[in-house]
Amino acid sequence: MNTTDAKRILETALICAQQPLTLRELGVLFNGGLAADSLKRVLADLQNDWSGRGVELVHVASGWRFQSRPEMREYLDRLHPEKPPRYSRATLETLAIIAYRQPVTRGDMEDIRGVTINSLLLKQLEERGWIEVIGHRETIGRPALYATTRQFLDDLGVESLAGLPAMDGTPAQLAKLEQFELGMLEVPDSAPAVIPPALHASTIFEDLASNVGKSSQSDPQ
Repeated sequence: MNTTDAKRILETALICAQQPLTLRELGVLFNGGLAADSLKRVLADLQNDWSGRGVELVHVASGWRFQSRPEMREYLDRLHPEKPPRYSRATLETLAIIAYRQPVTRGDMEDIRGVTINSLLLKQLEERGWIEVIGHRETIGRPALYATTRQFLDDLGVESLAGLPAMDGTPAQLAKLEQFELGMLEVPDSAPAVIPPALHASTIFEDLASNVGKSSQSDPQ
């Protein structure tokens, strides 16, 4: 099979897919007739083909997918002017702590934030698919250890935790923290295939990171 046909097949599958596709899943399209190295080269060519467009082909934690470029968000938001569900500052701070200090227990989070963390807050993050219990610390009470999920990385549009910006102590602004909510609207299972929007991961997490270690006395959840 020539490269042009291979790119057409991959392009079609990735645009129609509801979730990121792994190399193994993409390889099934060719009945094993395209080696992994060749598949990666074709994907790289496809990325280049889309380099000047409003959407891009990216590799995230769960595989490959097409997504809109960050600079397109302000235009896409006009199609959905309704505001998404809002997450409290306490929720965002807790998520930031888990992302940067994982694995952590609830007690660790409370020590860092300086306030008690409501169990409903952790449940909300679990139900959203952003955090999960990966084990228990071998100490009194064997508290649960929390970490972020592949879904969390996928929603941020990064391949691994290494893609999160380093903590640099930049002063956080609540307005920027709230950007974390943008693009997090749920897509119904019955919805047609769509190209998911990219999130402003760098901007969001530079601000989230600055909250790690800071207490939030005004919102003790």
